[in-house]
Amino acid sequence: MTAESTEPSLVTAAVLIIGNEILSGRTQDTNLAYLAKKLNEYGIQIRQARVVPDVERDIVEAVNALREHHDYVFTTGGIGPTHDDITADCIAAAFGVDLVVSPEIAAILERRPAPPEIMAARMRMARIPRGGGLIDNPLGPPGFFIGNVYVMAGIPRVMQQMVDSLAGKLRRGATVRSRSVTVYLPESQIAARLGQIQQEQPRVDLGSYPFQREGRYGTMLVMRGTDACALDATLAEVSRMIVELGGEPLDIQAD
Repeated sequence: MTAESTEPSLVTAAVLIIGNEILSGRTQDTNLAYLAKKLNEYGIQIRQARVVPDVERDIVEAVNALREHHDYVFTTGGIGPTHDDITADCIAAAFGVDLVVSPEIAAILERRPAPPEIMAARMRMARIPRGGGLIDNPLGPPGFFIGNVYVMAGIPRVMQQMVDSLAGKLRRGATVRSRSVTVYLPESQIAARLGQIQQEQPRVDLGSYPFQREGRYGTMLVMRGTDACALDATLAEVSRMIVELGGEPLDIQAD
């Protein structure tokens, strides 16, 4: 009788960044980096990221493609009060449902008095797809989710509050850990041996990142994976390789 594995399965995610301002270069996206770090803490691994303009067809196609192949999809941007904030409309279209006004979001928006035309614009942010739920936001109107798609603001500090509120509410998988070591040897000198180690350790992603500091060429070697024993074994092999090639393993780190 074979014992069942107790190792958590891999839970994957895709990130869809929505906004003409990102593609034009007027705004630099910082949300992806925060999402990658935070979701890894939740045991969810980002496997794909896309940037699309404020175009309904592009958003709907991307949402449907990504949600079919990943456990979760997280979108950022396009849920504000202006005419080009069309993310809610697009998510509803992707799921084939109507948009409805969330009483909870409407109540939050009505706490701040405003002229009728301004309040009408604000109320665009209260629309969510029928059957959707809310993502908490202590800074203002909530985001929303439907199925495996989670829709959040594009403003970094607001998005961060939303994703932080999801702690403990998502299916958890294996957490990716890392080991790293630095050596003052060029990539070309370690390439062949590095390839051999990667073949011997298929459960570990082994990457090399060259740099130049104070006129010296070097390489940072990073190992990532969910198996701590495999990571430690790979780090030991890489360190041994460095010494055999005449280098010195420096700045060894583990998380």
